[in-house]
Amino acid sequence: MTRIAFIGAGSTIFMKNIVGDVLHFPALEGATFALMDINEQRLEESALVARKLISASGRSAQVETTTDQRRALAGADFVVTAFQIGGYEPSTVIDFDIPKQYGLRQTIGDTLGVGGIMRGLRTVPHLWRVAADMAELCPNATMLQYVNPMAINTWALAERYPHVKQVGLCHSVQNTVQELAHDLDLSQDEFRYRVAGVNHVAFFLDLTHKGQSLYPALREGYRNGSLPKPPLLMSRCANNVRYEVMEHLGYFCTESSEHLAEYVPWFIKSGRTDLIDHFSVPLDEYPKRCIEQMADWADQAKAYRTADQIDFEKSHEFAAEIMNAMVTNQPYTIYGNLPNRGQAPQLPNGSAVEVPCLVDANGIQPTVVDDIPPQLVALMRTQINVQELVVRALVDEDIEHVYHAAMMDPHTAAELDLRQIRSLVSDLLAAHGDMLPEFARLKKAA
Repeated sequence: MTRIAFIGAGSTIFMKNIVGDVLHFPALEGATFALMDINEQRLEESALVARKLISASGRSAQVETTTDQRRALAGADFVVTAFQIGGYEPSTVIDFDIPKQYGLRQTIGDTLGVGGIMRGLRTVPHLWRVAADMAELCPNATMLQYVNPMAINTWALAERYPHVKQVGLCHSVQNTVQELAHDLDLSQDEFRYRVAGVNHVAFFLDLTHKGQSLYPALREGYRNGSLPKPPLLMSRCANNVRYEVMEHLGYFCTESSEHLAEYVPWFIKSGRTDLIDHFSVPLDEYPKRCIEQMADWADQAKAYRTADQIDFEKSHEFAAEIMNAMVTNQPYTIYGNLPNRGQAPQLPNGSAVEVPCLVDANGIQPTVVDDIPPQLVALMRTQINVQELVVRALVDEDIEHVYHAAMMDPHTAAELDLRQIRSLVSDLLAAHGDMLPEFARLKKAA
């Protein structure tokens, strides 16, 4: 029977989606869900939800809980990672509040920029520990990695543990298709598309409906003001940034406007409230979401605890589809993040790239995409520059590369000079303390 380990199972809503998805597949009948988290209360809540999902599904499955990572991983076939080292407090607060003191504003701070850099430094060492335990306890397992910063994590895992099978998974492609279908009043089931790039800065190279390109309708709608419509998924996060980038670069980005705004130097600028207002850039969006989610969770947990059963529908996450395809040898196509071994020849070898991947009993096999337009390649390289320097800092234990990464970040470099960036990074490193690997720890100023 299939054994599925969840490292970070206290992320209950995400765990619920994946467990619910697995229960849709007859081939995964009888699976064991080994739930692991360091927060015992959240772990207990997740186990309760998982058991009620199993009961509602009518399928057979088992749930185990543990705070011991090695116990969860022993004999696993699939390992799902979904954790946040440092949490909202103190780490997210640090990542936003200290840059603000330098006049550097962010929206999400989990992928690129100084927030993404710090999150990578906190996260990769633990992913390495997971990979080390997998190599010993479940060497044939596949890690389904859902942790940000996705590209940095995927790249660093491949550098240190090249023989551990892993794929970085995101729902930005699926979410964007849903948003575009909403904007154009079309059925997303009738869309055909091809995407490639780096996670969160990948683009729809082809986007058609019943054989016709959707780009003319998207451009015309943006130019006449009818698009974008009020957003479908995040009500306060208008989608103006992605449409503006499409207008100038010719293609639509896979990640939301609130994310994209902080990956580039064009939208968040000191003294340019006109840009913030015109493009509806939601500054400090991620801390707001964290606070709202924490406030909502108590009510959600109570509702789950008192419910006789928990109803669920299949989500659009890829994890269970991958498991089913590998177990049954029924091919399925996903968008996966893997180290570049030639599947994206226009981008640096070894960097983490996101392309269509075929999944079957042979595992996750990326397809080659070699026609990314040069202006998009140039933009992707600005992201890869930062990612590579963070990976080099971690692998080589070279603290200087942390500073170099921030210096090369497009948004940070557009706002701050070199001395400001060095001072900002030093303040961030000192504030995070022992949440960082030892080589990156600085003492706080007296």
